[in-house]
Amino acid sequence: MSVSQRIGSDDQLARLLQIGIVLEEVVEARAHHHYRGVDAELDAEIEALLADAAEESADHRERLESLIAGLGVDSVPFDEIESLVDARYGRTKPEDFDGILYDQLCNEETAYKFYDDLVEAIEASDAEFSVDRERLLETLRTIREEEAEGVSEVTEVMERR
Repeated sequence: MSVSQRIGSDDQLARLLQIGIVLEEVVEARAHHHYRGVDAELDAEIEALLADAAEESADHRERLESLIAGLGVDSVPFDEIESLVDARYGRTKPEDFDGILYDQLCNEETAYKFYDDLVEAIEASDAEFSVDRERLLETLRTIREEEAEGVSEVTEVMERR
């Protein structure tokens, strides 16, 4: 299932929202990985950036779960969604990047692009969903904007270094 495919049913939408949940879990896990994997002398600015990213990801997951609950569909098994995310978005590992900030930037950009594509696909779809379309789009646009802000924040920190 890809965001580039036409979204025509609650089941397809639920699967895509579940992919968003897994992406958020990846962002959170990688932020925790960096936080635990570095010296106790972690720069306060980077520490705050990682903490904010993890907190934001948890909030995004809750919002996405709320949307899925409103669809009233059966959940796709987690391992199936996880393998879809890994195949599409998990090609890199935290240690593939030259530093914490580059990895965090990649995570934020990946999430932003996913939500941007998802919003575009829903806007292009004429499908009726069980969840209110405006609530769905408002939630996803807000998450997308928060991811864009995350990209900006990481970029600003990188520019100061």
